[in-house]
Amino acid sequence: MEINIRDMEKEELHRIREIDRSEKVRLMYVYEGGSLKTVEQNNDVPRWNEAQVEENIKMLAAKLEGEGKLVGAFDENLLVGIAVLGNTFIGEHEDELQMSFMYVSDQYRRQGIAKRLMDRVCELAKERGAKRLYISATETESAVGFYLNYGCTLASKVNEDLYSLEPEDIHMIKEL
Repeated sequence: MEINIRDMEKEELHRIREIDRSEKVRLMYVYEGGSLKTVEQNNDVPRWNEAQVEENIKMLAAKLEGEGKLVGAFDENLLVGIAVLGNTFIGEHEDELQMSFMYVSDQYRRQGIAKRLMDRVCELAKERGAKRLYISATETESAVGFYLNYGCTLASKVNEDLYSLEPEDIHMIKEL
């Protein structure tokens, strides 16, 4: 199986419904007292329903306005992974771009696809002049573990706007 990574057109955003984001979550992270703590869970996260797909499309369309970027991972013609680089510079020095969204389909995880998507997003962010990526990671063991292994660190200062939207998420920075 050969997975191809390519930049996508904004008009292809509707294809996120091809992603199977289902996951068995057994461990979550909580940011407490300046460090990460683990909490055992027993949650089965299902595929997105149509309302969630439409909500994600609406949210991501705004992130893609202007110079936002959409990157996909494809198994032949099936979209199996997706990443979105936000369009607006943020941070104290306005030199950060947000890694707005990343998912890899359940049966395609642990094959290096997320790393390849992240590599491309970092390349695109550097091309735009960003010094860092800001990531508001879902607090699951798989998401946080991936970002930590990729070299991301806990944000020393959270972006208040993003924190207010996702206070449970683990806010991280990737130096470029």
